Amino acid sequence: MKIAVFCSANNSVVDEFAKEVDDFGAWIGREGHTLVYGGANTGLMERLANSAHEAGAMVIGVVPQILEKGGRASEFIDVEIPCDNLSDRKDLMLAQSDAAVVLPGGIGTLDELFTVAASRTIGYHQKPLVVYNIRGFWDSLRALLDDLQQRGMIRGKYTDCIKFVGSLDELAAAIAD
Repeated sequence: MKIAVFCSANNSVVDEFAKEVDDFGAWIGREGHTLVYGGANTGLMERLANSAHEAGAMVIGVVPQILEKGGRASEFIDVEIPCDNLSDRKDLMLAQSDAAVVLPGGIGTLDELFTVAASRTIGYHQKPLVVYNIRGFWDSLRALLDDLQQRGMIRGKYTDCIKFVGSLDELAAAIAD
């Protein structure tokens, strides 16, 4: 399975989530899956690529030109797919994957999460979308989505397309659904 992973490229958050990210990367390799990610050599992106690569996973990096020009592409990429910008990157990552996982991240990660979720609700794909809520990182997002759901701002149930999980075992099960 090809698993797209969206997460932070910020170095300041790596230590807080290192163990869970390392375990997830090792699981990807151990299970024979392929990692599809944004290709940066910083933050959780680099941590995940390193652990997946070390565990034998194929690592596909979808790398925007601006990262490549700035020397910010990871050395752990086995297959590099160049792209023009962040919109292209999201489209290519979704096209290259069978499932998507969201790890802790910021504005860019939220953009990626909601792009994948919106495209699923419209019917562009039926791929699993899983938010790995490591140590409650995404609790406030879940509360916001619950509030939007209660106010009638979300058609259907958002939980039909976005699954929140709190452990690697739950993540593995949610991807398999």
